[in-house]
Amino acid sequence: MTVNASVYHYVKPEIVAALASDEPFANAKQQATRHAFAEAILEVGEANPNVVVLNADVSKSIGTNKFAEKFPEREFNFGIAEQNMMAAAAGMASTGLIPFACTYAVFASMRALDQVRNSIHYPRLNVKIAASHSGITPGPDGVTHQAQEDISIMRALANSCVIAPADSPTTKQAVWAAAEYNGPVYLSFTRDPVPILFDDDFPFELGKAVTVRDGSDVTIIAMRDLVAQALVAAERLAQDSGVSARVLYCHTIKPLDTEAVLQAAKETGAIVVAENNVTYGGLGSAVAELLVANNPIPMRQIGVKDTFAESGPYLEVIDKYGLTSPHIVRATHDVLDHKARFTRPVSLAAVA
Repeated sequence: MTVNASVYHYVKPEIVAALASDEPFANAKQQATRHAFAEAILEVGEANPNVVVLNADVSKSIGTNKFAEKFPEREFNFGIAEQNMMAAAAGMASTGLIPFACTYAVFASMRALDQVRNSIHYPRLNVKIAASHSGITPGPDGVTHQAQEDISIMRALANSCVIAPADSPTTKQAVWAAAEYNGPVYLSFTRDPVPILFDDDFPFELGKAVTVRDGSDVTIIAMRDLVAQALVAAERLAQDSGVSARVLYCHTIKPLDTEAVLQAAKETGAIVVAENNVTYGGLGSAVAELLVANNPIPMRQIGVKDTFAESGPYLEVIDKYGLTSPHIVRATHDVLDHKARFTRPVSLAAVA
């Protein structure tokens, strides 16, 4: 199979070439975005002495122990006490520091939600929550460590900015952008390695989605680890069915890039949203809310349904719960069938 490289933007050439294979990421360089965060925070810390790192006994897991070695006076380990850590982060922010509070997403978004809501978001303090193990990316760790609801919870909070980067290069850009943004930011990272998709020229900007694959028949909007699955699905659709699928990488869930979504809706007439998060209240809900108020068109959601996941290897778990490229392909065919019915002229004779 031959891939039309001209429809891809900012995607690394080796990734584009690999999309034609049966196992496109088998030989691709991969890194967990939690580790990309650990690398980025070192650079940010060097550039800005006001940046401090707090962690809840996860410094080795995430990799911020390297920050602690370099800046021992600017790293604080609170142990397994996420609520205390968030309250302390709020206090530090009130003094002019820029705290990055690090823990697993399930604990940041649920165990410490009272402190996150009332101590950080209510006064709109400049705290950055760096959440690893988001979604069901920690497949082997089981349901107690799978934060399949974190995007929905954090999006619901007033004054929140929610970012879920897809790979290492855009994770590093997101960390820099978060440090420069004045206000609460939630950064959502993966536990397991994900393919390094994008080159260093990627135009990262908070609140701005980026078209990484051109397409005219349908738009697949994806975040975090499902961007890779969306690219595979789009190429499969092109090769097997001649479907021209646009892929819109929506790294910022809140604020949503309403202009990009509405433009995609107008130009392609059908949308599939792919997220490793529950289908209630996350990216899919944000897109649906926008479309129903402005341009109701056929839409489908790929996400975790009304269930908890089980423990297992990451790729096997996300496939079991309907988040991999074959599921995106099926949802796309379904939405295109609906689009055909949606746009078919009504026969006056049939009405009579």
